[in-house]
Amino acid sequence: MGSRSVRDTVRHPVFARYYARASVAAETRLGMAGIRRRLLSGLSGRVIEIGAGNGLNFAHYPGTVAEVVAIEPERLLRRRAVEATRRAGVPVDVVPGCAEALPVESEAFDAVVFSLVLCSVRDLPRALAEARRVLRPGGEVRFFEHGRGGGRAMVLVQRALDRTVWPLLAGGCRLSREPVAALRDAGFALGPCRRMLVPEKGPVLPTSYCVLGTARRPLPAGRERP
Repeated sequence: MGSRSVRDTVRHPVFARYYARASVAAETRLGMAGIRRRLLSGLSGRVIEIGAGNGLNFAHYPGTVAEVVAIEPERLLRRRAVEATRRAGVPVDVVPGCAEALPVESEAFDAVVFSLVLCSVRDLPRALAEARRVLRPGGEVRFFEHGRGGGRAMVLVQRALDRTVWPLLAGGCRLSREPVAALRDAGFALGPCRRMLVPEKGPVLPTSYCVLGTARRPLPAGRERP
């Protein structure tokens, strides 16, 4: 795939500008900085972050990480992510690309990170198949995602928004996806997962139902984890 076609895969300039501002405010207002630290704690080796946005995770990678390859398809957010590499304590390489066709070699990474991105990928099963391809057997997935939640009334609201205005307003985001089930269906072995509301206090919104968790690419049969 040529560099131009990769760069133009996703274009949400209005939403990208809004997200770049709102996400910075959410670091303290919604407690996102603490969630990012928990998401990334204990990682080591080579990490690929899929859908890095404006790079707010970069400052929270522990020093045990040897390298982060950060994939971001949206041009404005990718520029902000490059700026964020200056605040990272580990080497970060920001690369254009999309989740459904990662421009990296197979089994090249010790960990994959998803952070509020599985809601907006165009083809979720294909994106997760790509994540599994690039992760070494036994490698770890770290994820923080929002999705379907609440009672019947809230799920109906989420689905109605998904069918109408929400994807147009929010850069292709889908409120009613189920990230944990999608990871399981993609062949990952799920680890501990914590359901939470974001924000923890205040109004419960269609975007509030979040999960912070881990998964692994299973080892081949008969092979023990190193």
